[in-house]
Amino acid sequence: MSNDRTAELLAAVRAVESGERSADSFFTEPAPPARRPRPADREAAPQRTAAPAPAGAAPGPGRGGPVTVPEELRALLVEGGAPETLGRPVTETLGEGAAGLLRDDPWQLLAVPGVRPEQADGFARALLGDEAGPGDPRRTVALVVHLLERAALRGDTVAEPAALAEGLARHSVPDPDDAVREAVDAGAVLAFEDTLDAGPATAGAARPETEEPDEETERPVRVLFGLDRYALAEESLADGLARLLTTFDPSAGPEEFAAAAPAAPSPSAGELIRAAAGSGLVTHAGGEAARAEVAALVTAARAAGLRAWALTHTDDGRERMARLTEAATTDPDDTPQAESAPDGEEQSGPDTPCATVADVLAGAAGPGRDAEGTLAVDLLAVCDAPQLDAEAAAALVESLPDGARLVLSGDPGVLGAAGPGQVFGDLVAARCCPHVVSRTPDPGPVGELVSGIGVGELNQVEAPAKEVVIVPVTDAREAVHRTVQLVADSVPRALGIPAEETQVITVGHGGSAGTRALNAALKERLNPGPGRFAGFDPGDRVAHSPAPGRTSVGTVASADETGLHLSCADRRITVPPDRVPETVRHGWAVTAHQAAGLRWNAAVVVLPGDATAALTRQWVYTAFGRAAHHLSVVHGAGDALPRAVAESPGRARVTRLRTLLTESTRAAAPAPDTPEAPTP
Repeated sequence: MSNDRTAELLAAVRAVESGERSADSFFTEPAPPARRPRPADREAAPQRTAAPAPAGAAPGPGRGGPVTVPEELRALLVEGGAPETLGRPVTETLGEGAAGLLRDDPWQLLAVPGVRPEQADGFARALLGDEAGPGDPRRTVALVVHLLERAALRGDTVAEPAALAEGLARHSVPDPDDAVREAVDAGAVLAFEDTLDAGPATAGAARPETEEPDEETERPVRVLFGLDRYALAEESLADGLARLLTTFDPSAGPEEFAAAAPAAPSPSAGELIRAAAGSGLVTHAGGEAARAEVAALVTAARAAGLRAWALTHTDDGRERMARLTEAATTDPDDTPQAESAPDGEEQSGPDTPCATVADVLAGAAGPGRDAEGTLAVDLLAVCDAPQLDAEAAAALVESLPDGARLVLSGDPGVLGAAGPGQVFGDLVAARCCPHVVSRTPDPGPVGELVSGIGVGELNQVEAPAKEVVIVPVTDAREAVHRTVQLVADSVPRALGIPAEETQVITVGHGGSAGTRALNAALKERLNPGPGRFAGFDPGDRVAHSPAPGRTSVGTVASADETGLHLSCADRRITVPPDRVPETVRHGWAVTAHQAAGLRWNAAVVVLPGDATAALTRQWVYTAFGRAAHHLSVVHGAGDALPRAVAESPGRARVTRLRTLLTESTRAAAPAPDTPEAPTP
């Protein structure tokens, strides 16, 4: 984007944010702009997003429930050359008035998931004829929003001007700079200028003592563009985290909590307890073994009378945390320690204070809420924190009462959240709260291998009991054959780990050795059948994904006219027939993104030669780390594997949270004490 255009946008953003002028004084288009919400407006605004539905819940409108497609919309889609089957997703996305919206602005079709720009262009040409030009403001605004939505799918909450301009140019937009201006002017996109962390402001060369300094020296800034929902989520999250820091009173906590640190099961657990006893916000980094430190923290807090809970990303993680908490709550004589349940909670056993983030936000499990709607907790420890996106994290923090303690724990080396944002990484980088790094390594050869990958080294490890096995292959066909052989025969026979405790992990769904090809081969060997219900049979292993980033691996128990009945961890889930194609896949093989937060006794990681471009250190670290005891690597990637580990740590996401955290915590920090002026 040109310097003149950037300067013009900066001037517009400053004036609009200060309230001095409206955006239409800078831009000539007739539509009045939507004013960026001020802090007071945000406080009064309703919550941005509905809480995730609990696993097994019946779908509501827009989630697979009954949707009536108006006849007017059907006719319009046919007129525009679009398939009638698009009627339902269009109605779900644009509402009952979709026909009128599309008649006035055919490029609104681009807001429907799965619709590509060229398809929206064809639809617009069919309705508008020669009026549908590449520079039509309706088209350019829709494309800007589309590019930002695509960026969100990659994990970004905002985009830089150059990235937007490049994307718009690929779609033949005549003037990308004007397109971004039009989107900002129309209120479809928000513009931000964030001060770069450049250290103390300086005026450049030293001035003579007689020269007056500038009243205000500007720091360098960067201009970013984003969608309202993600902007509000990050700003709300930053404000909420600052609130926890400033409302926390360490002197009000029970002395028994901090006193439990010396008796902690490990030095790192003791350090974590001390940090949580003295701060309302703590970050904790470590691998799988470090989860025991979180269990020790929650146990110590509850023993001291605090209402403490541990949250995880998956049901599998919740079960593992429950076992760790039970072990931490058991005395040397294997007698559970007596605990009195905090008010308002049912105490059914030592595993009670464990739930998933999704269930807590949906109100399906967890500590419950008080009369003011906040969670009834004094300490909340969130494992798998790298899996928290900006919206889920904001909803969780907004639910915490003033003075509560929040501990975010996770492995910084794993793949990030499915949604936009890198909450854990930004919070650690902001250095606004105590950060505890676990000194407890993951055990065994698999733990040693994964630890090396985390620092960019693919080391050979001693594996006397075949804990790590490399299986070289020359092509994808051989990779599929050897994978089936490992799961069905070699691993059970040599190591005693049955096929149901072994998980295959591969790079993607497509390709000759992707999840589709591997699952077809594994089903034929492990559970052959005709696929009587939408391609599934009782006994099939499946991956159920009711929402992006939330995957449970289980088996098909049965099927009838009400849907597919699944057994996932300790849940029984019924998926309605019309939701099966969207949310259920065969699950003998999954991707590393789907496997995040899950763990199996054995894992078979498939690295086909045609997928080497997708390999990164984060991907390899996550995939290899899903194995608790045994890891087989079906290796056809050649030198691409060590190169990815050494040179491709993973793409950094474009977010604002780190800057917002710095600003929020600086603004919330108490002013330094100043001596009172002497009384005359």
